[in-house]
Amino acid sequence: MIRRTFLALTTAVFAGDRSSTDLKCYELRIYQAAPGKRDALIERFRAHTDRLFARHGIERLGYWVPVDPADNAFVFLLAYPNRAERDTRWEAFRNDPEWQAARKASEAGGPLLTGSESILLGATDYSPAVVAAAKSPERVFELRTYKTPAGRLAALNARFRDHTVALFSKHGMTHIGYWLPLDATKGADDTLIYLLAHASPAAAAGSFKAFRVDP
Repeated sequence: MIRRTFLALTTAVFAGDRSSTDLKCYELRIYQAAPGKRDALIERFRAHTDRLFARHGIERLGYWVPVDPADNAFVFLLAYPNRAERDTRWEAFRNDPEWQAARKASEAGGPLLTGSESILLGATDYSPAVVAAAKSPERVFELRTYKTPAGRLAALNARFRDHTVALFSKHGMTHIGYWLPLDATKGADDTLIYLLAHASPAAAAGSFKAFRVDP
């Protein structure tokens, strides 16, 4: 199974040289905004949440919204030194009185979210090192989730490591990161999640068309 979502960047991002020693714990969070509330959610991040993440040592790698106007999601990627630190730092953020006050004030007219998902991730050994950048060029991002048949995840990773990543580069795609879920309930045994960047959705379509027919 393949799931893909095109995203527009709302802040800055990333991508460094490939690293096989990335031991960080990444967290992909997908928030579903209540109808008419996504702008308020983004404003809360801009005015409070992002700064409070920094206060508690949570590395912010990117914030996005889907290109599809019918999709009311808000997507962001965080990083921590390891999973234990993730739990410690996230709990400190949640209990911060400033965050609690900001959340209460922003939800005076009702909740900003109808649902949320959190997926803890570890980098594959072929993923680039993901680092925050001060500025990012104008482009779109493509979040792709692959689910394999039972027992086939290692083969999929081998194909990406030995062939797919290089061919993506050949056809003009920019690698952001390749990750595996840490928890079985989120697909640790059968799921690959990765993020690419393109100049535009049309450029993405052209790159994948060329990739698919590459001998």
